[in-house]
Amino acid sequence: MSKISYYTQDGLNKLREKLNHLKTVERPKISKAIGDARDKGDLSENAEYDAAKEAQRILEGQIVSLEQTLVHAKIIDESELDNSKALIHSKVKIQHLGNGSVTTYKLVAQSEANLGESKISVDSPIGKGLLGNKKGDIVEINVPRGKIQFKILEITR
Repeated sequence: MSKISYYTQDGLNKLREKLNHLKTVERPKISKAIGDARDKGDLSENAEYDAAKEAQRILEGQIVSLEQTLVHAKIIDESELDNSKALIHSKVKIQHLGNGSVTTYKLVAQSEANLGESKISVDSPIGKGLLGNKKGDIVEINVPRGKIQFKILEITR
């Protein structure tokens, strides 16, 4: 059974665009590369052919994975979410109790995670640790370097 992932409409549209790009742009490129390599002769000693077939295998795996994600994707109406708790698509402002630094993260699905945009996956250790907690809560989160305590300062959408 596949896991349900929650997306905003924008996030789901981006996934569909990526899938469409893989199918309509990347797949034909790889097919052409396979055909060009095949035309060069003996396939048993043709490194270009082997590389193109490997690229095709990887691409088809990406396509299947995205299709499965889309099949199990659910759109979230953010206006119906409880703002008192940290949930998917919440913006959570936290303070690291060890060093006092303050950071704001948006909790998103794994495929939308982008640390450069301060979007962390709800499947990451910090994302999991924040889920379900409220403003003012102190949460202890297990990360690869050990345990860290954070205080939730604010939750917004």
